[in-house]
Amino acid sequence: MSDWWRGAVVYQVYPRSFQDSDGDGIGDLKGITARLDHIASLGVDAIWLSPVFTSPMADMGYDVSDYCDIDPLFGTLADFDALLARAHELGLKVIIDQVLSHSSDQHPAFVESRKDRSNPKADWYVWADPQPSGAPPSNWLSVFGGSAWEWDPRRRQYYLHNFLASQPDLNFHNPEVQDFLLSTMRFWLERGVDGFRLDTVNYYFHDAKLRDNGPEPRAENLPPANPYDMQDHEYSKLRPENLPFLERMRSLLDGFDDRAMVGEIGEGPRRALRAMEEYTAPGRLHMAYSFDMLGPTFTPDHFRSRIEGFFRAAPDGWPMWAFSNHDVIRHATRWAGFGPQDAVAGLAAAMLLSFEGSICLYQGEELGQTETDIEYHELTDPPGFKFWPDYKGRDGCRTPMVWDGSDQAGFTTGTPWLPVKPPQRARNVAAQESGGSVLNLYRDLLAWRQGSSALRDGRSQFFDVAPPALAFRRDGAAGSVLCIFNLSDAAISLPVAGLDRIDGPASGACLADGQLQLQATGWVWAQCGKDTFVG
Repeated sequence: MSDWWRGAVVYQVYPRSFQDSDGDGIGDLKGITARLDHIASLGVDAIWLSPVFTSPMADMGYDVSDYCDIDPLFGTLADFDALLARAHELGLKVIIDQVLSHSSDQHPAFVESRKDRSNPKADWYVWADPQPSGAPPSNWLSVFGGSAWEWDPRRRQYYLHNFLASQPDLNFHNPEVQDFLLSTMRFWLERGVDGFRLDTVNYYFHDAKLRDNGPEPRAENLPPANPYDMQDHEYSKLRPENLPFLERMRSLLDGFDDRAMVGEIGEGPRRALRAMEEYTAPGRLHMAYSFDMLGPTFTPDHFRSRIEGFFRAAPDGWPMWAFSNHDVIRHATRWAGFGPQDAVAGLAAAMLLSFEGSICLYQGEELGQTETDIEYHELTDPPGFKFWPDYKGRDGCRTPMVWDGSDQAGFTTGTPWLPVKPPQRARNVAAQESGGSVLNLYRDLLAWRQGSSALRDGRSQFFDVAPPALAFRRDGAAGSVLCIFNLSDAAISLPVAGLDRIDGPASGACLADGQLQLQATGWVWAQCGKDTFVG
């Protein structure tokens, strides 16, 4: 079996916002199919589709009411099959989002489960009696605010929801639930998908005793906008029972050729590395999708510690790194203070595509796209309503893809579901097709990475250099690549031994007399020998 996923670059498509084919203002499968040539032109290996299943869209598709059909907003199963076939023609693998930890409250199983305590689906979700005071069974909190427990007057019980109240958690302690969910995965595998991105993979099991979570150690005294971050979620997620179920999932995929799973592991810093180690142990997930680089921190020590820390903790595991996705502020905005926008976007591209592991790019990232400033009346995201204005939700990173400079950016002939504003429209695909654009830099770097075994699966040797420099060598069977980055808006100089010239892509770099000069936000990839040394 092939390890195509090892070192692969995956392009995340957010279907609502990629391309609308019918003028309703919402992206769809036919639209994605029509734009696959753009994705293929980048030189990536695969696409990840965020959910397109039947859903009431309370959480934009992450609340599934039918795991084996396509929501009419996006098209039909025939449209999905056409997308899959065209992607494979272009040499692109297709992985799809699986939201297994919870369903929609409109899923037939939950509709039946909440009727009474004795129906065939009564134990398919997490139900519990109130405390004698009427309070919820435990102190667990919802990611989206408030208690993770919702009272249901029909059953006279609470049910668990780690996210919206309309997203009840499935009871993985019930073997029937496990079997059902595995059957839905088999449905898509038999249809030809190349794998899965597993949403909230660490939330599957809960503590059967419903023990209270303790506090999360914090340096600050004041609570954050969302008090969820004040709890140590020891009992509401990351339970040891998860691991045997991951092994069942892996066994299912191993029955098909060349399939892969990447799990989204949303954990705080104290638990993230241990979770990634456990979840990517042999016989479990192929890859762990890390949140470690999706925050505001932009320092050499942070990036080095995340990569070294993962491979130290999980030498047999494999990570997937990302700088942006559909849940966080776009990195071109998060890190805007470190230099001009195009320069920071280029530096970020060069760093991410040089890291050991697999890589995920979020749609529009290849344009240096920035976060859209969303006003309150434009909101659609539930957490935005809950925590406004301290947290404005996730709409700002989900606005439509910008294909050209027209009013609706070539995305739709109708009114887009989220606004396309001038700062984003200016960074469109058509305008970046020629010249030294961010888009063409991504294409150049991806082509270079594809041709380099060192960058795809070589090991990392970091050098002890002072910040703001980040320096390491990737050593592969067919050679090595030296990667050096200046994470600042001021020029720096570094001694480099064993390098006579810069043979590879670079920006703002000059090598002379054993000294590498890097301008502000400068960087270099250079083919080298294993004796090349920095510092």
